[in-house]
Amino acid sequence: MATYDIRPLQLKILETLLAINDVCLKHNLRYYIIAGTLLGAVRHKGFIPWDDDIDIAMPRSDYEKLLAHAAEWLPGQYELISAENDANYPHPFAKIQNANTTLIEREHMNYLGGIYIDVFPLDGVPENRIARRWHFIKYKFYIKALYFTYRNPYRHGHGPSSWLPLLCRRLFTVEGLQHKLRAMMTSNDYDKSKFVVDHDDGLKGVMERSILGSPTPIQFENVTVMGVEHPHDYLHQKYGEYMVVPPHSKQIQHNFYYLDLDMPYKEYAKKNNR
Repeated sequence: MATYDIRPLQLKILETLLAINDVCLKHNLRYYIIAGTLLGAVRHKGFIPWDDDIDIAMPRSDYEKLLAHAAEWLPGQYELISAENDANYPHPFAKIQNANTTLIEREHMNYLGGIYIDVFPLDGVPENRIARRWHFIKYKFYIKALYFTYRNPYRHGHGPSSWLPLLCRRLFTVEGLQHKLRAMMTSNDYDKSKFVVDHDDGLKGVMERSILGSPTPIQFENVTVMGVEHPHDYLHQKYGEYMVVPPHSKQIQHNFYYLDLDMPYKEYAKKNNR
């Protein structure tokens, strides 16, 4: 059970979204709020009350432009972190973090940074169902290998639970797995594909590109950001009867290991020898 007040965190993350929105509008980059963020916009006109993150997605070509120019385009306190600029980064998608804050998500994960927004690249996938299934089998393998290669092998002690992470560290590197993931994720051009996906959603997240369509203004916490062109089709595919609020037992909030909205993570690192 999380013990912190969620609303200050939501508002701080919203500042990051507005900074990204300004950059994307200024430089003609396509982006969409997606997943629970889009659901919150439609069902709650803002954050889902118990949700403490924001997700956006960008067609691969726009995503690559943002990666290339983030340091010059984003306001000073914001940093884009990805495998392309950090060899130790453990995910195949980027984060834009607020460097004036500190967040440690889980005790066993060594990555230290600020509160963030996940930025997922959108890619094409094969139209052939068999080829598509094989595509995601490879993706899941690389993701699992990346997780075990990055994870502390002794998280659960020095017994059999450490053997698989240790084996993965012998066979792979984080950087090498990121290159393999990127190659297979970009093997189908987004703008030339009928079917597209945010790979983090897996096979079930594949949908026709026309559902996302052109970025479309939508209200979120009384500000205008960009959503998908056909939100009903997107949300129905992802969540089913998405306007039904789940029971309290399924209203899950993160329980972060450490969170400070006022301390820059680099200061935290100095004070704690990280």
